[in-house]
Amino acid sequence: MQTFRIIQNGEDYLLPVYNRQKIVLMRGDGTYIYDSERTVYLDFFSGIAVNGLGQACPEVVSAITEMVHKLGHVSNYYYNEPNVRLAKLLCDISFAQKVFFCNSGAEAVEASLKIARKYFHRLGQDRDEIISFHNSFHGRTYGALSVTGQPKYQEGFGPMLPGIKFATYNDINSVTELINDKTAAVLIETIQCEGGIHPADPRFLKELRDITRENGILLILDEVQTGLGRTGKMWAYEHYEIEPDIMTSAKALGAGLPMGAMLVTNQVAQGFKPGDHASTFGGNPIVSAGAIANIETIILKDIIPNAAKQGDYLRQSLEQLVKDFPQLFTEVRGMGLVQGVQMTRDASPLVLKCAREGLLVGSAHETVLRFLPPLIVSSEEIDLAMEKLRKAIAAELHG
Repeated sequence: MQTFRIIQNGEDYLLPVYNRQKIVLMRGDGTYIYDSERTVYLDFFSGIAVNGLGQACPEVVSAITEMVHKLGHVSNYYYNEPNVRLAKLLCDISFAQKVFFCNSGAEAVEASLKIARKYFHRLGQDRDEIISFHNSFHGRTYGALSVTGQPKYQEGFGPMLPGIKFATYNDINSVTELINDKTAAVLIETIQCEGGIHPADPRFLKELRDITRENGILLILDEVQTGLGRTGKMWAYEHYEIEPDIMTSAKALGAGLPMGAMLVTNQVAQGFKPGDHASTFGGNPIVSAGAIANIETIILKDIIPNAAKQGDYLRQSLEQLVKDFPQLFTEVRGMGLVQGVQMTRDASPLVLKCAREGLLVGSAHETVLRFLPPLIVSSEEIDLAMEKLRKAIAAELHG
């Protein structure tokens, strides 16, 4: 009865912008999560790559609880110690030298677009064009939506921001054809996640870095979904042996609380002066404390090697499924613990059937089954997930 009331009230009062499953999640523990009917699920979606350490990580819970009792919101007209400490920590573990905090990945992308244009404006250069990529996804706000290379997300919201051009992912010639003396930045995902789990080709990304440097163009990496250990390294760009000028982060950064960040070099940081950009809640001490505990736990408990190891194991398990069910799956794509299986049909029905078997997964680009388990996942849990998935597949194939 409680479940029915919650769902009914949700349908009555929540704006219907999500296709929610009729499941009411109540609590979680690590890689497991429980609904209002006391059904237990193995969570291989992690709130869309947010819960890197799973549900109710003790270190994160402790840090947040302590800060709630000490300091809430104070605004950015003052310093707060967790915010400053988190900024230093992010710089220590990345290429960056300065950080701007906000509340989401879309906001981080907005900040990156603004600083790229303002940077060249302050240099006295008329450069305001941004090159993005077809099939990309960068968020739902107008700036982020304008650089998203999937027309289905833009339909009905036009006109988009001017000065945006789209190249073809993993095709360096398509980029060079768009570069001119007005090009300010190239924005790219290390893995096109919402676009169907397509990793950047190593040679392509290195050539892109070379070309942007040669032409004085800023390289913006969108690591909103791939950062903080998910790919088997702290940041996905480390796999490619390059460094960007600007990077966006969010999702796993706040360990379940809303936080986004734009990371930049000292050179790019000169693009912003006081008053150029802001975020009321950005760097809130409570969220910052949780993010610090999150990152320090990932480092101190050596979580990233597990993500790399289990990512390989998950990929092997999924590749076996492709062999066993060629009528349903064609290939596996991904890196670390962001993996996708290309299907021969719409993935949504199988996502629902997985939930009925006690396995939470997602989809991407309509026909890709998406797996984003917490970084703490074990091989035994992957085996259990595959058992549940095979039962769901049987239901999908045989009805």
